[in-house]
Amino acid sequence: MRFNFTSIGDLESVEKNTTIDTIGVLQQVGEVSEIVSKTTSKPYAKRELTLVDNTNHSVRLTIWGDTAHSFDAPEGSAIAFKGVKVSDFGGRSLSLLSSGSMTVDPDIDEAHKLKGWYDAQGRQDTFQSFQNMGASLGGGGNNSKTIQEVKDENLGMNEEKPDYFNLKATVVFIKQDNIAYPACLSPDCNKKVVEVDPGQWRCEKCDKTHPRPQYRYMMSINVSDHTGQMWLSAFDDHGRLLLGMDADQIMAWKEEENKQALDDAFQAANCKTYVFRCRAKMDNFQDQQR
Repeated sequence: MRFNFTSIGDLESVEKNTTIDTIGVLQQVGEVSEIVSKTTSKPYAKRELTLVDNTNHSVRLTIWGDTAHSFDAPEGSAIAFKGVKVSDFGGRSLSLLSSGSMTVDPDIDEAHKLKGWYDAQGRQDTFQSFQNMGASLGGGGNNSKTIQEVKDENLGMNEEKPDYFNLKATVVFIKQDNIAYPACLSPDCNKKVVEVDPGQWRCEKCDKTHPRPQYRYMMSINVSDHTGQMWLSAFDDHGRLLLGMDADQIMAWKEEENKQALDDAFQAANCKTYVFRCRAKMDNFQDQQR
């Protein structure tokens, strides 16, 4: 089965009544309830699921009939949906069509990445729902900010919940120090591994030893617009996009001390403009706020 996934964070730009495919991690499962159809006067069973993904958004997805009754996937599962309708009820919500289907923990890259992200950090994250976004969705309100507006509005200074915004900015510098970490090779784990012996990389979470790690980006980038400059943290998927290669290649050049290849790669990544979807939140690290 082939999917053409729309991320949960991108639902705000999808027209209502559009049919899409999506994938998310099951965060919450509602009880089965019944509604009566206005057109046929027949009762229908329904169950509401809450899905999240690494755009740090959540959405309510309704399943119907026998599917609602038989649903038994555990919370934390990655579920791929094919053929769901986008509604603007309560901001944005989804409904699985009778012709649609769902697959729990499919053996595809997108599902493995989501599971790894959720186990590594997603369980502790706060998610932005579409429930109270009805007013901004219709008028193209994409919450775009300039760097100066982010500072003036103190976005991210609330310790209780994060702020989300879009930022159109140009990459001016990428820190080369500590740009990646050695991660577990297991497909559903992104945890850091430790070299216990040459060719022996230990993952405590999986209780496994691997012959090598898979390096994953964890980079700091400086971006600018016409109002100022700002530091952003970017992770593996975004690092691949920015540098055009995986972190294993960058770390191989570092080990070989191939300064020319590294300089060329980072130079090529500079001066490119993107629209960044940002999450800002005050954090405490070693008794310091950041």
